[in-house]
Amino acid sequence: MPDQPIDPIVLARDLIRCPSVTPADAGALDVLQGALEGLGFSCHRLPFGEGEARIDNLYARLGAEAPNFCFAGHTDVVPVGEPGGWSVDPFAGELKEDALWGRGAADMKGAIAAFVAGVSRFVGDRDGALPGSISLLITGDEEGDAVNGTTKVLDWLADKGEVIDDCLVGEPTNPGALGEMIKIGRRGSLTAELTVTGVQGHTAYPHLADNPVHRLVAMLAAATGEPLDDGSEHFQPSTLAVSTIDVGNPATNVIPASARACFNVRFNDHHTSADIEAWLRKRFDKAMADANGAYQLDIRVSGESFLTPPGRLAELVREAVGEATGRTPEFSTTGGTSDARFIKDHCPVVEFGLVGQTMHKADERVELADIEALANIYQRVLETYFLAI
Repeated sequence: MPDQPIDPIVLARDLIRCPSVTPADAGALDVLQGALEGLGFSCHRLPFGEGEARIDNLYARLGAEAPNFCFAGHTDVVPVGEPGGWSVDPFAGELKEDALWGRGAADMKGAIAAFVAGVSRFVGDRDGALPGSISLLITGDEEGDAVNGTTKVLDWLADKGEVIDDCLVGEPTNPGALGEMIKIGRRGSLTAELTVTGVQGHTAYPHLADNPVHRLVAMLAAATGEPLDDGSEHFQPSTLAVSTIDVGNPATNVIPASARACFNVRFNDHHTSADIEAWLRKRFDKAMADANGAYQLDIRVSGESFLTPPGRLAELVREAVGEATGRTPEFSTTGGTSDARFIKDHCPVVEFGLVGQTMHKADERVELADIEALANIYQRVLETYFLAI
């Protein structure tokens, strides 16, 4: 055990200074492993994939007994975008205006550092005695395809007979202020590419052609013309959003031979991805019933909707947040996908981290006070969790 608890701001700065844009690790897991081994954790580096798809991951555990409380997160970050849009070096970990600036400060190196600091305080207060185990599952593939990251680590754990009893994911869950929101589930995500084929021709003689653009527009109208549902107890209504329509036709007097559109469906617990695909095909088939052309629908599912009903895990996180911030966080399922969609098949999982207002933006940053407060929250979560044992 180190003589002094780990400083979460120093550790967060060290992590930010590793430019770990997916799939590069750039030394981030080395920094984290060094801090964890100093606390007595046994660390396993778990690379998966080949060549450019190779991802480095880390599983670390302190203790050997049940229950095993796991913190999950990622050290990979999104690209910085246009460097000129930043007022600071995105990988300098600069401290200014009472905030820590840099790519990954909010999403989610700050939360990883806060958890490690919380563990160091918790274990230090107990002189190393731990009635159970604490583990960290950290991937380098959350911001990427999520193929060689958390899913592969979970498979590795299952093969080893390693059990996670409860999991806290450190994604930035708070919209504007620390303590506003805990995620207890996520909507499913389905991305579709719709291609309609026809017959090319002259716009002055449309009867001699078969215009796929008209049919594509009609099909999209059939899919967007009515809501999928009105929401459920813990979820907002499902949504369908068209992201692009492409024809690739530079001529104004030519009817193209094909037209393509992409859209995304975020769906709640009223549906599965199979239900959504069947719903789409039924409407598309009807829209095409009187036409001679054909369509192709290609589906990619990022994750199904899931919910961890409010229970012991969610309530103890809410209690710890309330003690530190004076706020009662909302239980929510809003936002995009996270690796919690994989972990929920293994154990109860909730998400709580920093404020996400600047995540993925230029000048990403978090308040220093929030990092310290989050470390205290995580420490309190561990105290409450293990108190009942």
